[in-house]
Amino acid sequence: MNDKKIFSNNRKARHDYFIQEIYEAGVELKGTEVKSIRQGKVNLKESYAMVKDGEVFVVGMHISPYEQGNIFNVDPIRTRKLLLNKREIRKIKQKITEQGLTLVPIELYENKGLVKLALGIAKGKKLYDKREVAAKKEAQRKIEQTKKYY
Repeated sequence: MNDKKIFSNNRKARHDYFIQEIYEAGVELKGTEVKSIRQGKVNLKESYAMVKDGEVFVVGMHISPYEQGNIFNVDPIRTRKLLLNKREIRKIKQKITEQGLTLVPIELYENKGLVKLALGIAKGKKLYDKREVAAKKEAQRKIEQTKKYY
């Protein structure tokens, strides 16, 4: 049984990048941020992740302030630390620097009561790659439609 509840998806990441590897990271949050996330008030659209001083941070993830949080609320778009093993961080940093790849947040979800962020090591798509993917989807859609009639 999978206890995974998805709070936010970054659909733009899958559109703009080829995702090569996915890592699961914990997120260092304040109490009111967790409550706000559980209400679904989080947006990953303009966010990105970076490795700095042997630690991984997510930048630009917007978590709306919790209504009943008053003085305990924090900046909605503050930089948040991600919790990964040192071995994973070294591996990610090596791939990003050597191969020129990007670290992109893909989805925010709850797994066994903990808020997790799926991070993807990604390579940027060119415009013609995006067109090719769209053409394949359209062709597949037409095939499915013709199957319905026969």
